Amino acid sequence: MFALVDGNNFYASCEQVFQPALRGKPLIVLSNNDGCAIARSAEAKALGIRMGQPAHELKHLVRSHGLQVRSANFTLYGDMSARVVAVLRDAAPRVEVYSIDESFLDLSGIRDRERFARDLRARVHRWTGIANCVGIGPTKTLAKLANKLAKHGDGVLDLSDPARREAALAQFPVADLWGVGRRWADKLGSRGIHTAAQLRDAAPDDILAAFGVTLTRTQRELQAHPCIALEEVEPDRQQIMVSRSFGARVEDHDAMAQALATFATRACEKLRKRGLVTSAIGIFAHTDPFRPELPQHNPQRMMNLPAATSDTRLVLTTVRALTRGLLKPGYGYKKAGVWLMDLARPDELQGDLFQAPTVGNEVLMATLDRINRRFGAGTAGMAASGWQAQPQWRMRQNTLSGRFTTCVRELPRAIC
Repeated sequence: MFALVDGNNFYASCEQVFQPALRGKPLIVLSNNDGCAIARSAEAKALGIRMGQPAHELKHLVRSHGLQVRSANFTLYGDMSARVVAVLRDAAPRVEVYSIDESFLDLSGIRDRERFARDLRARVHRWTGIANCVGIGPTKTLAKLANKLAKHGDGVLDLSDPARREAALAQFPVADLWGVGRRWADKLGSRGIHTAAQLRDAAPDDILAAFGVTLTRTQRELQAHPCIALEEVEPDRQQIMVSRSFGARVEDHDAMAQALATFATRACEKLRKRGLVTSAIGIFAHTDPFRPELPQHNPQRMMNLPAATSDTRLVLTTVRALTRGLLKPGYGYKKAGVWLMDLARPDELQGDLFQAPTVGNEVLMATLDRINRRFGAGTAGMAASGWQAQPQWRMRQNTLSGRFTTCVRELPRAIC
């Protein structure tokens, strides 16, 4: 038996935890460079604000309805997500972190599952301030479905009972099912399949022939046959990419080199956190595709390394070499990024007679990471990245809230 715990309007909820003045008011969180809405409070949804709606279309709501706007603060959201997961791990023996705001739990052996879910929901809210819903089902797909329905109920729904499950599936739109996109929903609709119950009862051979194994697995899960296992350990990634859109177009080579060095540093931090090393590095830069009247140039380069590494210094040396001659004079670049490829665990690599399978100073990198974990991200860094500077290429974040949980200087203050 599975449960899915999902934070309600997660990014908006994180903002409201440390800013009580935002509670009960329409609130949106904007994407990178304050472009469009990527999270909405319940009050903002009631105003008809759509997911992905451009920010410039919402300015009138700021004046007329007191709409509150915040720039995306992923440092805060990531830390709050870790706190929620810590509560879940304390309550359940097996937990799969599915996304920043969703986690699957294994409820095997728990008799009164609904009471457990209600207690857990209350505990998460009490200990972290994050409102949440819990869906329970014999498969992950049914738990996901139950979670969506719980948002419109009292916050907890258990679909382990066949009669209750039948009623839920009969009225649940197939387009809202986990793993069914708009294209498949339209194709299913043309076959007279509009609800989850109708997909469950469709001929399996027809579903397999028309849609393949993925939707057939979803069908089996709707029939209460588990096909998707709980993954407690995230599978090793094949590549890691860090990219950003710039707040202003970049023409200067030194500014681009600093941006790419910053992205490479962050990619290496992610690499080491997962215990991996890289054997190939790539970089890219893009001009502004939304300004077709401007000259366009989208270069990218890649280089294989002689030996795998997770040492930021060695990666930066390669990135610096790849950056030379990358830009065209007079072109304004709007986005750039670094990606690390051919990832592997060091103990899986085989060296040769003349060289170890990996290179770099592991002790130095571990010390660097430990300093930044203890004293906050950016405490120590590489000069090439200008890690304590405020560069011209940084993202627009005009309404960014504080790093309330990860920076000593920005801790919330209680006024007595």
